[in-house]
Amino acid sequence: MSDSEQANDDENLLDSRAVAAAAHRSIVMVGLMGAGKSSIGRRLATRLEMPFADADMEIEAAAGCTITEFFARHGEVEFREGERRVIARLLEGAPIVLATGGGAFMDEDTRAAVAKSGISVWLRADLNTLVRRTALRNSRPLLNNADPARSLEDLMKTRYPVYALADITVESDDGPLDATVARVVDALAAYNDQAEVAPAQ
Repeated sequence: MSDSEQANDDENLLDSRAVAAAAHRSIVMVGLMGAGKSSIGRRLATRLEMPFADADMEIEAAAGCTITEFFARHGEVEFREGERRVIARLLEGAPIVLATGGGAFMDEDTRAAVAKSGISVWLRADLNTLVRRTALRNSRPLLNNADPARSLEDLMKTRYPVYALADITVESDDGPLDATVARVVDALAAYNDQAEVAPAQ
């Protein structure tokens, strides 16, 4: 067997263990805006041959407007209520890879729904990475101010301790996206292995 064939076999084995971890459960990507939840989630779904959904896009489709417009018209409290309902609906269906908004996992009811029906994966990124990535888009309501870097830093202080409750934590850096996807697959495979061992202990 050639090295490339062995590498493919190893990758397929990792993928199968990752899929086993997600058997009957969705894979839910959590983290701050700019962490890569949607871009990583899409690639992960393709690799594991699972459907993908973006909660923010589902919310926009249901509301008939962008999230920025929704915030302006109705405020954050009403947005969070709608977000909670949309995520609960998505988790009630067949297993998917689901990218959530940055504040979704902060909601206790949403965390409970994720714990019941999914495996939560926190994509953890440092401040500099988040600042660079979010600077490319102007559709972040919580960053529409004079000092978005300070806003991100404040969000990290309040949200990172809650994100740490996720089942899996994976570093999201400025390296190739596929490298981050590979780390997620590795972590899911390890999570599956631990779950298989636990009942026997």
